[in-house]
Amino acid sequence: MAVVLVHGVPETDAVWRPLLGELGRDDVTCLSPPGFGAPVPDGFGATYLEYRDWLIGELEQFGGPVDLVGHDWGGGHVMGVAMSRPDLARSWVTDVIGLFHPDYVWHELAQGWQQPEVGEKLVDAMVNGPVQERLSRWQGFGISREVAEGMIAGQNEEMGRCILALYRSAVQPALRELGEYLPSAAARPGLVLLATEDNVVGTDEMRRQAAARANAQVAVLDGLGHWWMAQDPARAAQVLTEFWASVPG
Repeated sequence: MAVVLVHGVPETDAVWRPLLGELGRDDVTCLSPPGFGAPVPDGFGATYLEYRDWLIGELEQFGGPVDLVGHDWGGGHVMGVAMSRPDLARSWVTDVIGLFHPDYVWHELAQGWQQPEVGEKLVDAMVNGPVQERLSRWQGFGISREVAEGMIAGQNEEMGRCILALYRSAVQPALRELGEYLPSAAARPGLVLLATEDNVVGTDEMRRQAAARANAQVAVLDGLGHWWMAQDPARAAQVLTEFWASVPG
């Protein structure tokens, strides 16, 4: 069964490199959302609904259901598929299910991106800031220099425009309303990764409650943060492999 990994913001598929080595499989595809390591199609507005539809289109080309894994906004896109086209997935995994809880409030940086002028300044600093400072910031999150360099290589003005459009399309109550469809994701086995040090995706309680509404399992990644797949790829690979082995069929 093919595995599909979808990354988030402001990332490229470099974020998956440590995990790929630990999985040791030859049937894994990393899908880069438009603007995040992949070209932006003409007329693509980079809204969260357009990214969901982009992922649906990509998955339809596989010819059968896949084991779908999403991180950060990639996890949001995965949930969009799980709630609207569960037939495309044999199973799904996300680390951001808390975004769909009715009490979720966007984190400080996201709120900055959502504000006119403020967002543009933040994106400009991300794209044009001194490379060494940007590398140090990524490494401060427990990410290797090699992975950090791969992320920075893909950060450009096009990515910045997509970040602003995506977050501005998802000003609450957008995701809160989408969360009403969480029970639809129960059509396929799901796993919620709960990294205990990730403080931007809702509280533990919010994530567990949202997982319960989707009838999903919860795997606690104790001591890991938002970039769990780069911080401890061996543990991440073990959790994912055990989950896939438990999925019928």
